[in-house]
Amino acid sequence: MRKKHNILFACSELTPWVKTGGLADVCGSLPQALHRAGNDVRVVIPGYESVLRQIDSPVFISQLELPLGNVALCQTRLRAHDVLLITHPSFSNRPGNPYMSDDDRAWADNPYRFALFSQAVTEIALDRAQLEWQPDIVHCNDWQTGLVPALLTLHKPRPATVFTVHNLAYQGNILHSAYTDLQLPAELFHANGLEFWGQASYIKGGLAYADRVNTVSAGYAAEIRQNKYGCGMDGLLRSRGDRVSGILNGIDMDDWNPQTDPHLPQNYSLQTLDRKSANKAALQKEMRLPQDPEVPVFGVISRLAEQKGIDLIINAISTLRTEQLQLVVLGSGDTELQTQLLALQQDLPDKVAVKIGFSEPFSRLIEAGADSFLMPSRYEPCGLNQMYSLRYGTPPVVTHVGGLADTVFDPDQGAEKANGFVIKNATSEYLAQGIQRVLTAFANKPLWHQLQHNGMTTDFSWDESAQKYETLYHCAINDIEANLTR
Repeated sequence: MRKKHNILFACSELTPWVKTGGLADVCGSLPQALHRAGNDVRVVIPGYESVLRQIDSPVFISQLELPLGNVALCQTRLRAHDVLLITHPSFSNRPGNPYMSDDDRAWADNPYRFALFSQAVTEIALDRAQLEWQPDIVHCNDWQTGLVPALLTLHKPRPATVFTVHNLAYQGNILHSAYTDLQLPAELFHANGLEFWGQASYIKGGLAYADRVNTVSAGYAAEIRQNKYGCGMDGLLRSRGDRVSGILNGIDMDDWNPQTDPHLPQNYSLQTLDRKSANKAALQKEMRLPQDPEVPVFGVISRLAEQKGIDLIINAISTLRTEQLQLVVLGSGDTELQTQLLALQQDLPDKVAVKIGFSEPFSRLIEAGADSFLMPSRYEPCGLNQMYSLRYGTPPVVTHVGGLADTVFDPDQGAEKANGFVIKNATSEYLAQGIQRVLTAFANKPLWHQLQHNGMTTDFSWDESAQKYETLYHCAINDIEANLTR
């Protein structure tokens, strides 16, 4: 039996306390699955003001004296595992989300804040925090923790490190002068280290120095080795060979369960799929669309951004304005795309309904009430909404990229595993063709029910992914023991 691990899981977001995207969901779910498998997991996050408001009396552990300032280390619990909080005024005295103010401007001192956080994580990893506990694995996530693997290489002995890339486009790049002002180690700033086109790159710290690097799907792991998707890091990633891999994210199958979801007007299962129509009627009513069970409803829940293909959806629906269909959109983001969506709603009031913002209950209603889900991303490291849609019997339309290609299978790929519709390229023309294929399939009830069945019976639980992470941790530890890494 393989030895279980002490795992320090470092991240900047954590469901249910603080979330700006899918990173929070992963950091809220994967540690739980690892704990269920018998590992000793401690999650460490910054003690944001919004987090501290939700926690009753976290326990003070110690004060850490760091090169960038002193921080307090506190501890609380989330479900079955401990959560460590790094508290400092730059985290705890800030409104807004973790990275931006209420007016959507990035905090100017983000490089300082997350360098400070990384120094604190490093101290915990080296058992210098009075926890009387030391990890044998430090699992870091995205640029906010990218300095940790780099800083740990300056110490021996040290725990093994794993770095997960959730989105390579967000890199935490800063001017060399800013790096110098932060008095970060000069010996890490070179072409094979943190230096990136004259700047310092936090994410490159994870990519270059972690013992093992992984992304959130096998498809994305392959893509970021290519110039098109590599964001300037593809050469480095290719050079790391088999130390870069992909592990598909999971979802919380208990939370995302149409049979028990408390947000739905009508619960249903694969055996009672006819009850799904009550959610469709409720969705149409709430969005003031004509209540017609025979008109296919397409759902979108997304950050309004070019990456997500929102412009493709606008153009495709405009092209298909004479077809019998409806579109419901929930999201926020780019103001120009928001304006275009609202204009489309005004132009097609009986077909298009848009809600700007985010609501968890309403997002569940879209997943259950829509007939199909649109996700024509230009790139998608993993994606979660397509898995939620499959779980809820709502076949998605996706582009053949990243994690979408790993989870959604077209009827052309074989009816036995088909669960949605895959378009070859992210263009409005291909998307319009994909939507027309949905309209045709929706009228073919045996085919439609087969697609729903295949999606709803797929196991997207975290337990299988957690086993793969345990194997990855084992490889990272072996690399250190064999002296194969820095």
